[in-house]
Amino acid sequence: MEKMAERYFELKARREAIEREMAALRSGMLAWCGERKQTEAEAGGYKVKIVTQTRREYDDDKLLAALPDPALWRLAASADAAKIAGLLRLKVLTEEMIRGTYAEKRVQLLHVEKL
Repeated sequence: MEKMAERYFELKARREAIEREMAALRSGMLAWCGERKQTEAEAGGYKVKIVTQTRREYDDDKLLAALPDPALWRLAASADAAKIAGLLRLKVLTEEMIRGTYAEKRVQLLHVEKL
């Protein structure tokens, strides 16, 4: 058990270091592309692509107040964007019903592929 715990701790520390380095590289690539107003670039056999998404962050209280039937809240369980999107697709909810219950947040996703 001691060896497993020790190895787990080592791997966790390495993962944290890798995640920090990846975050710095991501930030640098986003800045580089942003300065040049590019969403795609090729660099030495790699293709870098930035995709911007708009995500909704729901306010639990506003959403609960907007739902016509409290039983719908149990379906949503909480303001989980994926569940709300599913209820919208199923037409259980409408955009009009939930208008004003969320804030939109723009998120940049970074894709790096080997050519």
